[in-house]
Amino acid sequence: MVARGLGATHEIPPVQGVTIRTSCASTPPRVPVSTACRRGDREARVTVERLNALSGERARDELLTCCASRRWADAVAAGRPYAGLEALRSASAAALADLDWGEVEKALAAHPRIGDRVRGGDREAAWSRGEQSGVDGAAAELRKALVEGNRAYEERFGHVFLICATGLSAAEMLAALRARLANDPGTEREVVRDELAKIVDLRLAKLLNGLGETGERA
Repeated sequence: MVARGLGATHEIPPVQGVTIRTSCASTPPRVPVSTACRRGDREARVTVERLNALSGERARDELLTCCASRRWADAVAAGRPYAGLEALRSASAAALADLDWGEVEKALAAHPRIGDRVRGGDREAAWSRGEQSGVDGAAAELRKALVEGNRAYEERFGHVFLICATGLSAAEMLAALRARLANDPGTEREVVRDELAKIVDLRLAKLLNGLGETGERA
């Protein structure tokens, strides 16, 4: 594949023996509401109450593990109390939409490259390892292609390649990376915002689950 842009040409060789789908799981399928889902809603209300009860500073620090923009975290913390996860996600979406690109870049800086071996024992490192688990066990040639793709992407756009990797294989991540190299910078910024929002939505649910398990208070 050849990607052109910003005065540079990037060649990323195909990976032999790997079939790459060009679509990724960007929109989850609709499923019927079940008793388990309703039970999950009740549990989410309980755990969001724990977030509501934290001090402003503590709530902001917890939220920063979901998105590294302080402006976003301050806005979401200030919007409490929330009735449940969906209300929290709605406030998050509004705060993300209000971020200028400089704040988005601060959020991007906290995310490791796709395919990097994420080290560390903190919550964010553990989440990143889980989100990128589709790369685990990938062939050396595929990992090499991801490294080359990351390099080409960063040369073109000036920031890390961000994708909501949960549920994607390494091949699907690579396919998305290669497809997005053809975007102009403006289009790619919109894609990045969408991917960031998906990641934050998933992490907010994980945050509430974690608060529920530990029973943390202010």
